[in-house]
This record gives sequence, C-alpha cells and structure tokens, in this order.
Amino acid sequence: MSNPTRQRWFSNGLFWRTFFLLTFLITASMVAWVASFRMVERGPRAEQLAAQIVSVVTITRAALTHSAPEMRRELLFDLASNEGIRIYPLEKSDKITPPDDSPVLPELEYYVKQAMGDDTQFASGVNDVDGFWISFKIDEDQYWLMLDRGRLDRTSSLQWLGWASIALVLSLIGAVFISTLINQPLARLTAAARAIAKGKQPDPLPESGPTEIREANGSFNQMVDDLNRIESDRAVILAGISHDLRTPLARMQLEVEMAHLSDEARDGMHSDLAQMDAIIGQFLDYAKPFDSSSFTPVDLSGLLEDAANHSKRQNEVRVTTAIMPGLEIMGNTVELERTIGNLIENARRYGKTPDTDVADIDILCKLEGHNVKVEIADHGVGAPDSELERLLRPFTRLDTARGQANGSGLGLAIVNRIVIRHNGKLHLRNREGGGLVVQMIFPQPPRSAHPRKQTG
Repeated sequence: MSNPTRQRWFSNGLFWRTFFLLTFLITASMVAWVASFRMVERGPRAEQLAAQIVSVVTITRAALTHSAPEMRRELLFDLASNEGIRIYPLEKSDKITPPDDSPVLPELEYYVKQAMGDDTQFASGVNDVDGFWISFKIDEDQYWLMLDRGRLDRTSSLQWLGWASIALVLSLIGAVFISTLINQPLARLTAAARAIAKGKQPDPLPESGPTEIREANGSFNQMVDDLNRIESDRAVILAGISHDLRTPLARMQLEVEMAHLSDEARDGMHSDLAQMDAIIGQFLDYAKPFDSSSFTPVDLSGLLEDAANHSKRQNEVRVTTAIMPGLEIMGNTVELERTIGNLIENARRYGKTPDTDVADIDILCKLEGHNVKVEIADHGVGAPDSELERLLRPFTRLDTARGQANGSGLGLAIVNRIVIRHNGKLHLRNREGGGLVVQMIFPQPPRSAHPRKQTG
C-alpha cells in the first residue's frame, strides 16, 4: 500500500477516526485527572509527611534523652539497622546540599517548622551522603536526623508513570473494542452496498443491535428486495415482449417472401426486419438471468483472436491486434464472446475513419499486475467527454456523436453488465487523434501463468 493511499485510509477511515478521537479524549482525561489529583492531594500529603517526620524526630529525641549514656550507642545502632534512622552531630563545617525542588516541599517545611521551630534545617545531602536530612536540638546541642527517601516518598514518579501507562493501555484496548463495535455494522453496510454496485447479491444484513443500526439494516434489506423485484419484473417484461414480437416478425418475413415486390423493395424490407430482430435479440440478452456459479476458465486471448480474424474477412474493416497469448479469466464463454462481438460491431458501425468507408479497429490485450486489460478502439469521431458516462446507461443513443445510430441503445449497457458480472470494470475514453476507446479490466485467476506478449 503506497503512502498516499495509507494516509487517505487513516484520515478517511471511520474506525481510525473513532479510535484516535477516543484515544485523545482518554489521554487528555487521564492527564487532567492525574494533575488534579496531585494538586488536590498535595496539601494533605504534605501535612501527613510533616506529622510523620515530627513524630520520628520527637520519639528519637525522647529516646536519646531518657536513655542511659552507656546504652545510647546500642540505641543508635538499633535505630539505624531497624528503622533506617541515623543520628549525626551537626557541625558548622558540614557540607550541606539543599533539598530538591518539589511541589510538596514548601508546605512540608511549613508544617515541620510550625512544630519544631523556625531554625529547623532541611537538606538532601550532608557531607555527600544522600537522604532526607532534618536538624533538631537536644538541650543546646544540634543534631542531624537522616531518613531514607523511600520512607517518605512511597509513590515515585516512575510508579505514577507505570500505573498511568497500564491504565492507558487498558483504555486503548477498550477504545479498539468500542470502535470496532461502532464501526462493524457500518463496515457490513458498506460491503453490502459495494456488492450491489458490482452487480452481486449481498447477504441480508442482521436486523439487530441499536435502534438506528436495526432500522438502517432493515431499510437496506428492503431496498435490496425491491431492486431485485424491479429487476426481475423488468427482465420478465422485456423477455415477454421480445418473445411475443418474434411471431409477427416471422409472419412478416413470410409475407415479404410471398408478396409481389421488386428485389430492391424486398431487400429493404428484409433489412428492416433483420434490424428489428437484432433489437429484439438485444432485449433478450439484456433480460437474460445471470449465474456466476457456471464460471470456468476462459481463454480470453483466443476469443479476441477469433473475433479479430472473423472481422478481418469483412471488406469495410481493418483490424490491428496486440494480443498477449494464453491470458485466461474466470467467466462465461458465450457472454464474453457476445461482449467482444458487440464492441467490434459497435466500432464497425459507428467508428468509421472520417472521409472513408472503412472502420480501423485496434484490439489490445495484455497483463497489468494481477489484471487482464482489454482495449477495443476505433478511429472515428468519438463522443463528447461529458456524454461518455451516459453511454453505459440502457437505451442511450448519441446520434449526433456516433453517426447514424439505428440500434436500441442497449449495446454498451449489455457489455457493461457482462463486465461487472465478471468482476471487471469498463471505462470509456476518447482516443488521441479521434475515436472511442473501450477499456475492460478483468481480474486474473491466481493459477494463471504469465504468458509472453505477441503482436499481430
């Protein structure tokens, strides 16, 4: 997938839009919650830590004051080994490292000094020994009391970050689940609509879930049923009318043969009746039901070569081919033959080279990636660019653009329908220098080999 395609996918995909929106909202909410919590709990936390420090200092001072002198060394050892409390004399020569900046520190110092006096000192290191240092007095002597930092700061920034990361990951998993839950019904609806656009019959959408999804799926299923019924009714009407017209046409053919007419009049009537029969045949082709289960591998290159060789036998046609041999697609041989024949006949009838009575037709067939591209082009006057899309609609004729059009306007509509049924795409464009190019793209079966190119 190319970078522009990937960027469009990320920017236009509803799933990713929903996911990134939820991710942004969750992340912003977590950041705001953590910041609010730290601000709100700063005061109570500072007061609690101050009370803890004052309690430790008071108990330690009382223990040292009331203990026997010979027991003080053992008491200091017990405090250091069991409680992590160390007592040092405060000297004027001590190298003091100021405490680290912290949002809690100003309030902590305020509460401690309220209880122990304004001359209480704080440090994060004394004589290159790190810890939480606080000064206190016993009588007139000054001492340092050192506590391990972990005893006071039980929740470090790394722990906060770890908890926030875990919460964020869990929230993102929830966002993926919510996005999938929201977008899955829309993805099914999109796939069903795309199937209808390709001429396929999608499976009915489940009419369950939220009210909006249930109503949308129900309406879509009803629309598909209505389209199928309209298509079926139209096919039945076209087939019935066309079949019923065959009987009077046959009777007219017989009457023409039996009538006393000149050869010129008889030939003209035969031509008109043949044209009417061809139009009826197009109606029947357009109304014919479709069954993709009967698809088999079809040698498309061979069909094009046969059609080209047949057309070369006509005096008013010059055919140039560039057909890669051995290209196969999955399809119906009869329908593909009809498609190729309709396009060549359309080019022969309406694509004659200006100022001549000859139709120059170019037939191209080659492999492009995993697709087979077929082009049938003439050297006529072409068609207005604004009308190219309309040419694919049923019963559309552009007399001014394509000359003396005398058909039913179903030729290209039949071709387009057959191409779509074969999972292909049909495009019309004007050829440089004049003429119309009909391009068909068919998917190639994975098992097909990559043949060599042949130009004839």
